[in-house]
Amino acid sequence: MPISAYKKTEVSEQQQREEIDTLGYSKSNRLIVPIDPKSDSEYTPLQAKLSLKFADVDGTTRLIERDRFGPLLVQKPLYPEGNEVCHVVIIHPPGGVVSGDQLEISAKIDPSAKAQITTPGAAKWYKSNGRTARQTIKIDVAKGGVFEWLPQETIFFNNTNVAIDHQVMLQDDAIYLGCEILCFGRTASGEVFNNGQIKQRTSIKRNGKTIWFEQISLNGEDSVQNRSLALGKHTVCATLLLSGKVIPAAIIDQTRQECASIINDRGQMGVSQLKSILAVRYLGPSSEVARNVMLRCWDLFRQEFFGRVGTVPRMWNT
Repeated sequence: MPISAYKKTEVSEQQQREEIDTLGYSKSNRLIVPIDPKSDSEYTPLQAKLSLKFADVDGTTRLIERDRFGPLLVQKPLYPEGNEVCHVVIIHPPGGVVSGDQLEISAKIDPSAKAQITTPGAAKWYKSNGRTARQTIKIDVAKGGVFEWLPQETIFFNNTNVAIDHQVMLQDDAIYLGCEILCFGRTASGEVFNNGQIKQRTSIKRNGKTIWFEQISLNGEDSVQNRSLALGKHTVCATLLLSGKVIPAAIIDQTRQECASIINDRGQMGVSQLKSILAVRYLGPSSEVARNVMLRCWDLFRQEFFGRVGTVPRMWNT
């Protein structure tokens, strides 16, 4: 559906109540946001969904299904490191998410399939008019599957209102590696994130059992976010999570040493090997440093669990 097809639809408040279902979708497959009592206008936010399915076909991972609605899409699958790993770039043509928008991405990786998803540029969450913009990501990796989630930076503009839910379901020995780089405010232009709200939840389950659950709730106007247990006055937070493979202590030590050299007193980072998850965290002032730290960790871990060098997605260098 072309982007031009998204426009305001004149409906009454009573009609909204009658049409809305328990999931928040109207009978016409249009997401309805309740009318703001302070506003005289009705608002129908942009809604986009993308569903992908990968399967191993005679040693080649193929994108066998792709269903989409609205401005979320993928183009031709890429194979820069051979047929075993399918690389996909998710494109969001509007280039940013505005107040009330709803994005939903799901990916299913069949047994023994190996897939990597990235983005062509930074995701931008713009200033809110009071409504919450939402993104839901659902990943399902079957036995023997490998999935890498490597989007570029996420930039939260001041006065944004965002809710992000990231869900990962793993079966048996499935491997998941995911990385997120969050930037609070456009510091390059002097903007400070001192107003707005960001809520993010990340959950990972293996065979139905929760092995990782984390959620944050940041209010720009609340000084709590600047405390040491939160952002500690930093403007960039990056996290890498790996589940499905235990990384040897020697590799973890090497990771700490090499990342310390990359950071060079421009922030702080830590690596923790838990029972079911390996977690890497960076806090600092630089998205460039965060990117270099995350990519180096990814490369070292990837060689261990995948036997492959971490080749930086071509899109990251354009």
